[in-house]
Amino acid sequence: MTKSIVAIVGMCGSGKSVAGGRLEQLGYVKVYFGGLTIEEVKRRGLEVNEKNERAVREELRETHGMGAFAVLSLPKIEALRAEGKRVLIDGLYSFSEYKILKQKYGDGLLVVAVVAPRALRYERLAHRPVRPLTEAEAVSRDYAEIDNIEKGGPIALADYTILNDGPVEDLVRQLDRILETGKSLQA
Repeated sequence: MTKSIVAIVGMCGSGKSVAGGRLEQLGYVKVYFGGLTIEEVKRRGLEVNEKNERAVREELRETHGMGAFAVLSLPKIEALRAEGKRVLIDGLYSFSEYKILKQKYGDGLLVVAVVAPRALRYERLAHRPVRPLTEAEAVSRDYAEIDNIEKGGPIALADYTILNDGPVEDLVRQLDRILETGKSLQA
């Protein structure tokens, strides 16, 4: 089963970056929704940190609606598809973004949720080399993403869910099976 557009969704620290990295190894070209936030934070001359990213992310959604990142990224997605590229969407968060992409691409969009126990996610976030988060920051981010940006919808409605509570190789193996057969390891 080869889909031309795959979106990886999940809470912070679940393993989305690992899954996205695997898709890039397989030739998918990444469209990083969060990159729009980071570019805007830098454009404003602000420090790239959780507080500033959250403020900009929420402001972009206030200005352009809850589907802001999908709408702002559609031209890039379309250009890549026109070149015959397979697209990885990294950072699909809001339910509105999910609905916009599903309406536009239908079954051509495969959504894979990567989930992990909260304590494990927080442990990973505390030790990640780029933008580590304290437990308090991670809790705050979780609540903000669920309350303010509708993050639960795409996770709940994902086509497949990968439990990422073991070695990285297990996550990769589960993702590969979904991409190859359209079935999860639990199926």
